[in-house]
Amino acid sequence: MIPAVEAARAEGINAVGPVPADSVFHIGKSGRYDAILSLYHDQGHIACKTLDFEKSVTLTFGLPFIRSSVDHGTAFDIAGKGIAGSISLIESTRVVAEYAALMHKKTDQ
Repeated sequence: MIPAVEAARAEGINAVGPVPADSVFHIGKSGRYDAILSLYHDQGHIACKTLDFEKSVTLTFGLPFIRSSVDHGTAFDIAGKGIAGSISLIESTRVVAEYAALMHKKTDQ
């Protein structure tokens, strides 16, 4: 992680870390970070879902496109019953659109 943080800093990104997983989300919730990168699925999802289950999303970078998804399972127990909420899907779409616009703006400069 340290070489990646140093490389990000060299590109002008205000990156910090590594930060211990047992405290990084508490620090992030206080507003100190714009984003938190988790190296493992459960390391990030457990804390993130605890803070805001419906609005937590996953973004995948490094592909030819940004991939986003909701941070919950398939909800087979409620599928087809007309009771599923849309907040997670809307948030996932909103966040990926925001990041795509930022990346597009960066490439236009």
